[in-house]
Amino acid sequence: MNYDQSPVIQGNEPGNFSAGYPGVRAHNKSTRPMNANALSGPGIRIPPPLFYLVALVMGMALDHFWPLSCFAGSSRYIVGSVVIVVSVLIMPPVLLSFRRAATPFDVRKAASALITDGPYKFSRNPTYLSLTLLYLGLGVVLDSGWVLILVIPVILLVDLWVVRKEERHLEASFGEQYLRYKATVRRWL
Repeated sequence: MNYDQSPVIQGNEPGNFSAGYPGVRAHNKSTRPMNANALSGPGIRIPPPLFYLVALVMGMALDHFWPLSCFAGSSRYIVGSVVIVVSVLIMPPVLLSFRRAATPFDVRKAASALITDGPYKFSRNPTYLSLTLLYLGLGVVLDSGWVLILVIPVILLVDLWVVRKEERHLEASFGEQYLRYKATVRRWL
């Protein structure tokens, strides 16, 4: 994702992507040193939601052949639904931050701005946090122990194959500003 801990660019300063959007910390990449990694993007080929979808399908298939129930009674519907609602509520502020900063939401494209407002004040990866909560909520509602167990490899894969590549890209694109942000906000929670 895209983040930074430096001051907000205000008004009509050159390179200001956030003009007209108070409180958005957006920084134009053109004011930062560039290298090949910064220009080409993070090098992510598989959209991260596919990791979660594949694991969900695998968990449901395993559950079909070897059922592994975790929750008794109907409370799973309430608990799972609450987790799903929380996951869905995270996304509108994330998407709004990307829109205001005029930077691509698609992680396969190069970032043009760093975002530190909204959910990014609490997590460097609120989108993956949202996807993980959605996945867990579905696992609870479906009462599938396999789905819940498979969240561990999904998180590891997303962390190693997506988040770390994004971090290298952001460091190459935004340098010290990204490193300051990275030092003050946790990767997940």
